[in-house]
Amino acid sequence: MCLKIENKAIFVADSHYNERNKEFLIFLEKLKSKKIETTQLFLMGDMFDFISVESKYFIKRNQKLIDIINELSKDIEIIYLEGNHDYNMQELLPYVKVFKRENQPINASYKDKSVQLSHGDIFTPWHYNLYCKIIRNKSFLVFLNMIDLNNFISKRIYNALLSKSICSKMKSFNDFALKRINNYKSDIIIEGHFHQGKSLKTKNQFYINIPSLCCDKMYTILDEDFRGVSL
Repeated sequence: MCLKIENKAIFVADSHYNERNKEFLIFLEKLKSKKIETTQLFLMGDMFDFISVESKYFIKRNQKLIDIINELSKDIEIIYLEGNHDYNMQELLPYVKVFKRENQPINASYKDKSVQLSHGDIFTPWHYNLYCKIIRNKSFLVFLNMIDLNNFISKRIYNALLSKSICSKMKSFNDFALKRINNYKSDIIIEGHFHQGKSLKTKNQFYINIPSLCCDKMYTILDEDFRGVSL
């Protein structure tokens, strides 16, 4: 499948929505009220601090956002790249194009350029890949939900994530970006995950790391180039 990316498409990454990080709700409400307008929205993963269709506790905590996304998806083309905090999402978002980690990067085009997009937690060592398969396994997650009496497991996960510090900048982004570029074969590479909000152009490729919505309070508009916009 090759998506056609539209001019003025919006890209949002790593909002890690929870009671402390409210930016994603603010963004969605601005889309709903038309204060922000687009016909195509890319949600680049880790939009929620944690969620999966098997977790009743986290669905309940995030139901308002799920409802808004589903309402918006009737009028806006929404593409959701699952991250390492949000997975097994398709049942929750039936009209959204959801791409699992194992189906990333996804291929797209913008004008005459080839584009590849991923959340960013791919091209990783085998032990991380194994971990990802385990924590996304539906039977395993259903079992955890069954033994999650009084939500004691979910609450521990929530509180641990709530206290986690996730906003930091790399000392050498260019070196990092060059290594990431080597994994891709497209003209343009778009990732989230790393919370850097920077880009790098080489002779043949353009690497963009979408800013973290919760860290930088910014989203990105594709308007001839990639332009960061403050929330």
